[in-house]
Amino acid sequence: EVQLQASGGGLVQPGGSLRLSCAVSGGALDDYTIAWFRQAPGKEREGLLCTGDPVSSEYYMRSIQGRFAISRDNAKNAVYLQMNSLKPEDTAVYYCAADRGRGLCRPYYDGGRVYAKPTDFAAWGRGTQVTVSS
Repeated sequence: EVQLQASGGGLVQPGGSLRLSCAVSGGALDDYTIAWFRQAPGKEREGLLCTGDPVSSEYYMRSIQGRFAISRDNAKNAVYLQMNSLKPEDTAVYYCAADRGRGLCRPYYDGGRVYAKPTDFAAWGRGTQVTVSS
């Protein structure tokens, strides 16, 4: 059974950057679609980005385009979330999640909004706290 562990969170000032890591064990990363989600206090868990294979990715949230990026290193069994120009509203617990299979990012559309369904992902790691504050 695949296991995930997110790390790299911390306290950062507005405008700063962080890179989160998701270590994947118990399976080959190449066999999985991996997504990043976040959950702020009192809010629902929301999808951010997804990588379904080594060369493609999907955004689940338009407001992070140009600021956040996802990458994967199959040789290291790791997925990364690079976050730049961080804002206080980015404060949340960040999670990585996996579904077995390639190309399973499955973005959903509602008018101009794109989103992900956490229930599409079977495996979840413990989150890492990101706090953006001066």
